[in-house]
Amino acid sequence: MSALRLFQAFGVELEYMIVDASTLAVLPITDRVLAEVAGRIESEVERGPLSWSNELVLHVLELKTNGPAPSLDGLAALFQEHVGAINAILAPMGGRLMPTAMHPTMDPDKEMRLWPHVHSTVYDAFHRIFGCRGHGWSNLQSTHLNLPFSGDDEFGRLHAAIRLLLPLLPALAASSPLVEGRPSGALDSRLDAYRGNCARIPSVTGDVVPEPVFTRAAYETEILERMYRDIAPLDPEGVLQDEWLNARGAIARFDRDTIEIRVLDVQECPAADLAILDLAVATLRALCDERHATLREQQKWPVAPLAALLRATTHDADEARIDDLAYLRLFGLSAPCSAGEVWRRIQRALLPAAPAPLLHILEKGPLARRILRSMEAGRPQAEIYRRLCDCLQEGRMFEA
Repeated sequence: MSALRLFQAFGVELEYMIVDASTLAVLPITDRVLAEVAGRIESEVERGPLSWSNELVLHVLELKTNGPAPSLDGLAALFQEHVGAINAILAPMGGRLMPTAMHPTMDPDKEMRLWPHVHSTVYDAFHRIFGCRGHGWSNLQSTHLNLPFSGDDEFGRLHAAIRLLLPLLPALAASSPLVEGRPSGALDSRLDAYRGNCARIPSVTGDVVPEPVFTRAAYETEILERMYRDIAPLDPEGVLQDEWLNARGAIARFDRDTIEIRVLDVQECPAADLAILDLAVATLRALCDERHATLREQQKWPVAPLAALLRATTHDADEARIDDLAYLRLFGLSAPCSAGEVWRRIQRALLPAAPAPLLHILEKGPLARRILRSMEAGRPQAEIYRRLCDCLQEGRMFEA
């Protein structure tokens, strides 16, 4: 994406877990799926406009745009088509894809199996240093959005906007309320677990919200070099000395001149993911255009208040209360309200012709809340997650 300007293209990645079609237990056969289409075990297989790849563990399969897509339009249908193709491959193997950002009953200490094939040295290094037998490593599925920039001016503008948007995203996208069969107390349990992934080397994740740096040189000095230096004693061969070691909620990828947003839980079907991305992109455009706040005002925000708000939405999603008037003014609002209400007002202002899946989320709450509502109504967990698998296969929204 190095020749692309702001919002001229988009990279989208959706991660799903493979489960046993009968028991819904995690099924570690990603290598078999990729071998089925490639004729041999590969870590990534190109399938026309999308690619399929592994992601650390053997029960997760990632679908991603095969290079930059000029628009988000049409991607939901494309991802949906590939979900159907993967499920057709999985059916004779006794498996199917399950959505949501965490498996509701997985015990990662017992069930985690690392990818043992191509690029396994990277995963082995992560496992040796951080220990990947934990929910924050082996039980998390997310949606990633990659946005291009050209030069320091666009990088600084985009990075400022993304930092401000990150705390609001779980209010739309939280889909992981259960850990090992019980409500965790956080609607975005994936993000809660993710926050502590790299506690051994705190500079790798930071406070999830990136530091206020707005040039490549400053980013490399204040984030990347510090991270590389801190991990070097545990990584003497330099296996992990790369940009992708960065585990913040948004990371700069100067190797392709993009910023990758990583705080979004994956939804029940691609239409829901792409609807959320539509609104997120519209909001980022407004911030970059300085619709309600100047670039200088956006760039002055420190990490602490943004990280505190992100922790609040991680826990309470759409019901998190936002009282910081300075923050609300960034989005054209002037009175305290819930995070869900912030999104409803942003949608009415920026995306009045919103897609139906987005209106469903804004009206009925993020997927995590709908899952809990179904449990409160007495529906068994297994039934709920079978219905979610059906939603993914059929491309429809989950009703509580």
